[in-house]
Amino acid sequence: MALVGRIARAHGIRGQVIVNLDTDFPDERFRPGATLFTMRGGVVTPLTVTTARVHAGRPVIGLEGIETMSAAESLAGLELRIPAGDLAALPSGAFYHHELVGCRVETVSGAAVGVVERVEGTSGASRLVVAGTAGEILIPLAAGICTTIDVGGRRIVIDPPEGLLDLNA
Repeated sequence: MALVGRIARAHGIRGQVIVNLDTDFPDERFRPGATLFTMRGGVVTPLTVTTARVHAGRPVIGLEGIETMSAAESLAGLELRIPAGDLAALPSGAFYHHELVGCRVETVSGAAVGVVERVEGTSGASRLVVAGTAGEILIPLAAGICTTIDVGGRRIVIDPPEGLLDLNA
């Protein structure tokens, strides 16, 4: 399942929630009739979007069966996911964040840097959070730095500018 958002908090008294986005396709993911999935108590639960609008740059959605503020408040913090098979095909050179998590990172000279733990930011300003031997390393996800991204081979080759890896030490 691919992460598309997180419920931030309840909005209003009719059971709506505000969503923090983790997708570049909010109109598709949070349209009325869309099905999202969340995990509560170890059980995957489907949620159907009933209403959707944007407020201050974030979706405000209504969910089937969530009719009150207290019911909406109980959803705060939950991740909203969709099956990976429902993701749209991306153009060459673009990747979903979940595809990069777990990739090993090495320099162009072959030195091991670490493994991608997560990707932060949006498509215009993303960075890899890499678990290195000396701790967390932040690497801009930019073509000039990430010279090779081989999702199938679970490998990312970087050509870091001088001092980048030292900043994280």
